[in-house]
Parts: sequence; structure tokens; C-alpha cells
Amino acid sequence: MDNLFAPAVGEWQRVSPRLATVRRILLSSAAAVVVLVGVVLVLVLPDLWWIGTPVAVIGLAGGVWGWTWAGRNQRSWGYAENADDLLVTRGVMFKRLVAIPYGRMQFVDVEAGPLDRAYGIATVTLHTASSETAADIPGLPAEEATRLRNRLTELGESRGAGL
Repeated sequence: MDNLFAPAVGEWQRVSPRLATVRRILLSSAAAVVVLVGVVLVLVLPDLWWIGTPVAVIGLAGGVWGWTWAGRNQRSWGYAENADDLLVTRGVMFKRLVAIPYGRMQFVDVEAGPLDRAYGIATVTLHTASSETAADIPGLPAEEATRLRNRLTELGESRGAGL
């Protein structure tokens, strides 16, 4: 079954482990807010402990789950540059493989929020006419995102010239 998701040529290029770090920071922050709300409910309204306690426990459980998920998700991302298309794979439980022909690319986005920039990573998004074949590659080191954007733009222009 693993051959189903193997690139035809070469090996998968993996995204930066810093993607997991950024996602852990975001998920931990959200979980901390939920835990804090639960604790405040218990302290301020002790008669409603039966609401505050589950909220705090759910926040804590969500934080632990998110911490584990971030690492597994980061390790599942990969991309491979073939002669005619770009392959992008992701997913742990439900794997997905998208093949995007260079000639079908309309434009390439590079995006990085403040936390992404602080950790030196970016997301490259490939757009085609079909929303089904658009693909994101999050967590690329900034230099690799720039290289990939330039290469894909160049290949897209040369391959799409006959359309």
C-alpha cells in the first residue's frame, strides 16, 4: 500500500520540523485559554464547578492531543518535483497525494504569518483552475520556499505557454 503514495522518481522532500513547533505554540496557547476559563469558572463561581472542571479537563486533553498531532502531522507532509508535475502528500490516518502538472499552474503564493517568520518557515500554495488540485506545502524553510516558488513559476510559464 505504501507504493501507492511513493513518488515515481526520487524521494519525498520533507517540511521543516519547525512547523510542528509553530503549531504546538498555537495549539498550546488555545488550550491554555480553555483551561484558564475552566479554572476561573471554578474559582469565581464555585457552585458551577461541574461546568468549570470539565472545561479545564477538555482544554488540558486538547492541549496534549494537539501536541502529539502537531509532530505526526508535520512528519506526514512531503513533496517531490518530477519532470512534468509536482507531487504533494500529507496525512497520517487519511493519506492524500496530489499531482499538479506544471502546465496547469496558474500562480504560486508564498505566505508566512508572524510566528512563521519568527521560526523562518513559509507556506507555498499552488493554484490551478480546479480547486481540487490546488495544494499547500506548509513549513518550508524560507530559502526553500523562495527557490520552489521561483522554480514552479518558471516551469509553469514554460509549460503553460501552449495553452
